[in-house]
Amino acid sequence: MATSPAIEVGGYERAASSSFRLARFSIFLDLINSIPTMGRALRILDVGGVEAYWKDKRKLIGRPVEITLVNLDDAQPAAQPGFTFLHGNACHMPEFANNSFDVIHSNSVIEHVGQWSDMMSMAKEIRRIAPNYFVQTPYFWFPIEPHARTPLLHWLPESLKFRLVMTRKLGPYWSKAATVDEAMRTVQSSSLLDRRMFSALFPDAAVIPEKYLGLTKSLMAVRKNSEITSGK
Repeated sequence: MATSPAIEVGGYERAASSSFRLARFSIFLDLINSIPTMGRALRILDVGGVEAYWKDKRKLIGRPVEITLVNLDDAQPAAQPGFTFLHGNACHMPEFANNSFDVIHSNSVIEHVGQWSDMMSMAKEIRRIAPNYFVQTPYFWFPIEPHARTPLLHWLPESLKFRLVMTRKLGPYWSKAATVDEAMRTVQSSSLLDRRMFSALFPDAAVIPEKYLGLTKSLMAVRKNSEITSGK
C-alpha cells in the first residue's frame, strides 16, 4: 500500500523528475488553500503514504499541519514531529470517525488494493473520513505501464504478461519470477483504471487529467468542501 515512485523511462525519466511531481502537488496545495484557517493545525491523512514523500513538500503548505500516515507496511522509520504513523488497511479504516480529518491525500495507491470491490471500499472510506480529498492514480490508457515501466505491457492479457515476467526483469520493481505463482502475484499487484472507472469510484469529485506530451498519464480526483471538521 506504499505510494509508488514516479514512472521513469528513458527521456521520460528526466521529465518525470521532482519538478514534475511538484507540479502535481500544486493541485493538492490549491485544495489546501481552499480550506479555512481554523486556529489549529490542518489535519491531513495520507492513505498509503510514507514520511519521505513529505520531506520537500510539507514546507510548501505554508500553515501548521499534522500528518497521519496509514499504511500496511509497518517498517517505516519512527515518525518525526508533526507525523503520526498507523498500521492499517486503506479499504477498512474504522479507527477514523466520519470527517475526522480536514483533507485526505493518496498518491498511486488505489490501483494496488485489489479488485474493484476493494477499490470501492477504499474510495468509500476516503469519502467518509474527510470532506476534502486528493486521490491520484496512473491512467490505464497511457502507453507505458507505470510499475514495470514497459510500453504497452498493461494492455496485454495476463496469459502473456506472466510469461514475460518469468523471462526477464521488467523495470526496477518487477523482478524476474521463478514460478507461475510469483509471476501472477506480480502482474495482479496493480489494476489500472480508466477515467470512467475512476469517476465511478469518486462521483463527488472533479477528475483532473495529468498530461505528458499531450497524453493523459494519470488521473486526480479532487473534492473541495469548505466544511470545518470537528475531529477527535
